[in-house]
Amino acid sequence: MNPEPNKSDQETFVIDENDRYSRLKLIGWWEQERIAAAKILVVGAGALGNEVLKNLCLLGVGTIYIIDFDVVQESNLTRSVLFRSRHEGQPKASVITEMASDLNPDCTLIPIEGNVLTDIGIGLIRDMDVVIGCLDNREARLWVNRMSWKANTPWIDGGIQEINGVTKVFVPGDGPCYECGMTENDYRLISLRYSCPLLRQEDIQQGKVPTAPTIASIIGGMQVQEALKLLHDLPTDDGSAMVFNGAANQFYKTKFTPKEDCLSHETYEDVIESELTHESTLQEVCQFLELEEATLILDRDFLVRLNCRTCESHKQIDRPLCLVGSSEGVCDSCQQPLQPETVSEVSLNGEFANRSLASLGIPDWDVIKIRTPSETRFVLLNKAG
Repeated sequence: MNPEPNKSDQETFVIDENDRYSRLKLIGWWEQERIAAAKILVVGAGALGNEVLKNLCLLGVGTIYIIDFDVVQESNLTRSVLFRSRHEGQPKASVITEMASDLNPDCTLIPIEGNVLTDIGIGLIRDMDVVIGCLDNREARLWVNRMSWKANTPWIDGGIQEINGVTKVFVPGDGPCYECGMTENDYRLISLRYSCPLLRQEDIQQGKVPTAPTIASIIGGMQVQEALKLLHDLPTDDGSAMVFNGAANQFYKTKFTPKEDCLSHETYEDVIESELTHESTLQEVCQFLELEEATLILDRDFLVRLNCRTCESHKQIDRPLCLVGSSEGVCDSCQQPLQPETVSEVSLNGEFANRSLASLGIPDWDVIKIRTPSETRFVLLNKAG
């Protein structure tokens, strides 16, 4: 004779049809409170980003940031579930936020119309529970990987091509990261995005990847499912690639090996909070830290000027190198190629002392790296607003 079920057993099977998440809560390990409190950054609002954001909203993720610098084009409409014809020419980040908000009023969506390489700081990444990459190029993936490692925040990479796709989970620590899995060919393809003087090639930057909406649904679903595992402290097969062959309907896994002296394996520890912002000057940073001698280490190479060796003219640039296109690298006077003059570190009390951090390409809510003769310090810039 079966024992009488107790009250808790009976309540397990009660479905409140007025509770939006009642069917999800039937999953044994499900904790809706964790999901409601979660903060996730979605990088990229293309086909994958649409699927990921749709799923995150259906699940009730509390706070979702979405960054993308592109605008909606007609060709996006066959692969992006949240875009409509009326959105053509509008910023993807804003459109996808507006459309996804209708899916679930419990979610707070925050669009960032910008470039992930230059417009978000490590402070934002530190504040996230998970970062989900929906990108279409290696350069951006490598950058997200390095930022996530510095912030000690797990991230999930997704990639699609035709009807094939891959999902990768990376958790900062001693295990392998995205860069550990990169080959010499990967680095070569990144370098091809730039011309000989290290300026970005606009035509290569605009390259498009052929994809179908079906594979975006599959890989986007896998990315969000892996995020759910991370949010619930469930095991994930991090440091590996889960590859889906759409033609054969087969999955296989590839495990990465940690690369010795990997450039991405740097985590910013003992971060100092401050009232400084990215509008603060280098001199103010020096005063805050009470230092006489220190150097600001830049995460992004900064292009000060372009110099012509032929006619000895100069073109002042003052922008991160990754934002300068090859079309700017030609001398206006003699039409010869210009040579870049870049800096990767500057003295806090040197010639740039009165310049703001923002003028050196440092974004809002970043963590700056300060090196002294005896130690390295990490300072969190205050979030604007």
